[in-house]
Amino acid sequence: MLITTPAGSRKAVIAACRPVPEERRTVTVLFVDIVGSTRLVERLDPEDVRALQRAYFGTVAAVLRRWRGVVEKYVGDAVMALFGASGSDGLDAYRAVRAGLDIQAALERRRPAGVRLRVRVGVATGEVLLDLAGVRDGGHGAASGAVITTAARLQEHAPPGGVVVCPATRTAVAGLVEQRPLATLTLAGKALPLDVWRVTGAAGSMPARHRVPLVGRRRELASAADEVTRALRERRARWISLVGPPGSGRSRLLHEVTRAVSQVDGVPVRRRVTACPPYPCGELAPLADLVRPRPDGTVADGPGGVLAAFLAAPDDDTVAARAVVACREALLGLAAGAPVVVAVDDLDRAAPALRRFLHQLHVAAGERGLPLAVVTTCGSGSADPLPAPARRIPVEPLGPLDTGRLLRHLLDRAGRPAALAARLLPLAGGSPAVATAYASADPSGEPGGVPAAVRRLVDARLDRLDGTHRAVLLAGAARSGPVVAAVVEAMLGWPAGRAEPLLRALAAAGLVRPVTAGDWAIDALVARVAALRLSRAVRADFARRLRAAKDTAAGRMPGAGAGVPSRVAGEREVCPLGAGRPRRSGGGARPAPVPPDRLDRSDPLRPVPGDPVLAQPGRAGAVRAVPGQPARAGPATAGATRTGAAERSGRPSGPSPAVTSWPGQRTGPPPVAPAWPGRTGPPGRAGRNRRRTEPGGHALGLAA
Repeated sequence: MLITTPAGSRKAVIAACRPVPEERRTVTVLFVDIVGSTRLVERLDPEDVRALQRAYFGTVAAVLRRWRGVVEKYVGDAVMALFGASGSDGLDAYRAVRAGLDIQAALERRRPAGVRLRVRVGVATGEVLLDLAGVRDGGHGAASGAVITTAARLQEHAPPGGVVVCPATRTAVAGLVEQRPLATLTLAGKALPLDVWRVTGAAGSMPARHRVPLVGRRRELASAADEVTRALRERRARWISLVGPPGSGRSRLLHEVTRAVSQVDGVPVRRRVTACPPYPCGELAPLADLVRPRPDGTVADGPGGVLAAFLAAPDDDTVAARAVVACREALLGLAAGAPVVVAVDDLDRAAPALRRFLHQLHVAAGERGLPLAVVTTCGSGSADPLPAPARRIPVEPLGPLDTGRLLRHLLDRAGRPAALAARLLPLAGGSPAVATAYASADPSGEPGGVPAAVRRLVDARLDRLDGTHRAVLLAGAARSGPVVAAVVEAMLGWPAGRAEPLLRALAAAGLVRPVTAGDWAIDALVARVAALRLSRAVRADFARRLRAAKDTAAGRMPGAGAGVPSRVAGEREVCPLGAGRPRRSGGGARPAPVPPDRLDRSDPLRPVPGDPVLAQPGRAGAVRAVPGQPARAGPATAGATRTGAAERSGRPSGPSPAVTSWPGQRTGPPPVAPAWPGRTGPPGRAGRNRRRTEPGGHALGLAA
């Protein structure tokens, strides 16, 4: 009986999860339990019970592995599994629902020990705190969150042999499965009633519906339509691939291309369109949409009626394999009578058998000189080779002007203020899918204000990275402002020089971009979603490491500079204000605050105004005196005269600015931070902390 799924020694697993051992993640939880298990085992011999349990748990575990679910725990006869815990593909909820359906079907077929087992399945989607080492090690208690209890309660209310889902799961799988409302339930421990849906099966391949006018894409549309028209007019086969990431609008562009080429030289063009669903039930199932009966109701069938048999059971791979030749001849027969466009959406989801079919169809049309064009969409990282001749048309992000137009149109349709477009523009990032999700409804109820559909897209991008690259993004997202390699290394406890090549790799992936020499900026939406993954413990650990690096760079710890990023340890010897408890001479008034526009921006570990991790009320804001700034003689303040090396250097005595000496500080005129613009007189009472506000509303803990 499979109880855990160990992946090796726990020590090795924990080492693989460093430097971020836990994350807050959105996962889908599946809970399955046997109906009437107590009455069942009471009438069986213990040996029969053991055989029944082995068969039951083995069947459930095999289905979960096939759908990439992770068994989190066994509770009696119940099994709890997580989807999206070890890596999200944006389809975690769909895989969980399909696993629930397959568990029901597998137990019905197998009937372990000759007993018909009926189970209930509940599926819920929500946020958990995830122990990454526990997930990889097959340990129990890897996830913590209310969604686990919700899944268990849903399972209790599911009908025998049924799969029920929560509202969040229902939204995530909309259009991918058939589902109907079941009831509004009051679950134990839940304050509000919960709407519940029952899933009855996987949905067929249906092309996407588009209700918003096309914005931008004129160049891509004209280029693709011209390629198709030339291929059909010259009677030579042509393959056009629209390449872009999910949410880029590639499906919409495919729809517009097929509409744009409606006739060639006065001859109507026959369009055959299909879409590849994720994880199709049959490898060649989408092919059925391409060979449906003609408008007159006739079907160009092959010997023995294999094509009709395939249309009756498209999910049966055995029947489909026998109908491949008949399907190809049916499409070539259409092209012999009139130009044909074969459009296939999301080809990167297709099984290898469907890709081979399309390649063979393209080659055969070229050899016979038939007017046939194949137009497909696929992801940017698709490695599937295209046949020659082929044209790859990239679907780039929309520009700011087109994104703004799209946002205003979407907001108007949703009845929301058009002024929101300016605030949503940087978050949309040129993605029509992201713009649609933000504009369609107010996401304030979602974690971090990020719509669930958007988070699924970004989570999938983040989980395509390995642990070290993702850790760099998480560390950078923990602080506002530019990302500096030395800061990331300090937060993650890495040696100097390790973060810079990782940042360059992230820039090549489009997740960060260089701002100035040594500074990087994370994509706004990626930064927001990455910050949502940070637990309080990880944030605190980042802050502790960063403070330790600052203290070491300031020379207040033994072995100053050892193991600290060179940009930090090798900086000027003037210690940042507020990095510790400065030793005062006498009563000692603190220096005047430095305006934000005069802060030393070269400090890689300077606190950033509004920093959500490191903001500490009552501490000076790590403001550095600006080297080379001419000293201004401020009014004398009691106890503020400088002692030590500066006086031994022979400078004239008299009132001097309130700058505290530090051990090892070089001699010479000290740099003095100027007063606020337009301010005269003493900076304020000595030793009193005030909260200043930077232009733009960011609070700074500056000493006044």
